[in-house]
Amino acid sequence: MRTRKDIENLEATILAPFAMKSKDSAGRVYPEKIQQVRTCYQRDRDRIIHSEAFRKLEYKTQVFVIFEGDYYRTRLTHTIEVAQIARTIGRSLQLNEDLIEAIALAHDLGHAPFGHAGETSLKEIMVRVGDTFDHNFHSFEIVTQHEKRYPDFDGLNLTEEVLVGILKHETDYDRAGNIARYKNKAATLEAKVVDIADSLAYLSHDIDDGLTSGCIIEDDLKENELWLKALKRVQKTSNKKMMKYQIVKTLIDLQIRDLLATSYKQLKAKDFQSSEEVKKFHNAHPRAAVVGFSDEMTAQRKALQELLHDKLYNHYRVVRMTEKANRIINEIFDVYCKNPKQLPYNVYQRKKKYPEKTKYKVICNYIASMTDRFALDEHKKLFNPYQKV
Repeated sequence: MRTRKDIENLEATILAPFAMKSKDSAGRVYPEKIQQVRTCYQRDRDRIIHSEAFRKLEYKTQVFVIFEGDYYRTRLTHTIEVAQIARTIGRSLQLNEDLIEAIALAHDLGHAPFGHAGETSLKEIMVRVGDTFDHNFHSFEIVTQHEKRYPDFDGLNLTEEVLVGILKHETDYDRAGNIARYKNKAATLEAKVVDIADSLAYLSHDIDDGLTSGCIIEDDLKENELWLKALKRVQKTSNKKMMKYQIVKTLIDLQIRDLLATSYKQLKAKDFQSSEEVKKFHNAHPRAAVVGFSDEMTAQRKALQELLHDKLYNHYRVVRMTEKANRIINEIFDVYCKNPKQLPYNVYQRKKKYPEKTKYKVICNYIASMTDRFALDEHKKLFNPYQKV
């Protein structure tokens, strides 16, 4: 039988010098007894998978909200895709796949219902009391406060490396959070790989969903350099559905190959001899991309992202979905705010007096925890007199 110690010894043999080894973890906020079979990052991964917030990702959508159909990607399928891509990259670069997987599985836990539309709505609501809502920071709050599974502490008590990876997750759609305890804690290379994998998955899979929905068509993409590069590598077939899958698959492959080649060169040049050297470098150069794409691929990806923004995210059907989601969230929030006693007992304590800002925060977090389906059902209960409550 392979024990935790065996796995840690194996990591020392097969991982790169700059990879984050399980035995070198900075540990947890609340000390716990060491597990004899799993490493600390394997335990983190398992705690995330068994969390309530992770299960809810199945019914939280991305671009196309749940009332548009069940083909489109949800937060859960996106999360699994990010974890798969990130592990592929991490394995090739000889990084710690368990740490990568834990960060990847947790990176979207804080998303509101109805994709980006939901987050935008909550952000605009919280501005009224001089606050904000950020799904990235909310993911951190969930794993450190809101998940209640253990008698000795709130949250999941994850390792520092996973917490920093969640808090400082950063892409074109995400901004790193900042709290005093982790202000000077730099992300590992494993966390940077998750950032890249998230961005890569978004770009490729939004094209898939966009083409399937008809919100973008192949003619929209025919002048894009990256799309044409993928098209040239695909065996032509009259089956349009299969052709789409093959092009999207090739898009992912092209990006990963470029990423690995570029990152390998940069890592070789930096010659990091430990994960601590990596962290020191990231602290000194927070914008430096040790793991990243070539300049050519970066430009091609940017052009494709701009095309998606123009053709897909601003398509009238997507705008309609966004506006509908915005109305639902605002109407639910206003009803709760007017009379918070309509909230469940475990959410809003009846005998406690809440300052206005705190009341907003409580309601905001409750709505953020909803799935698309639950939010739609709650809206019906609150606004349809014939709907059973």
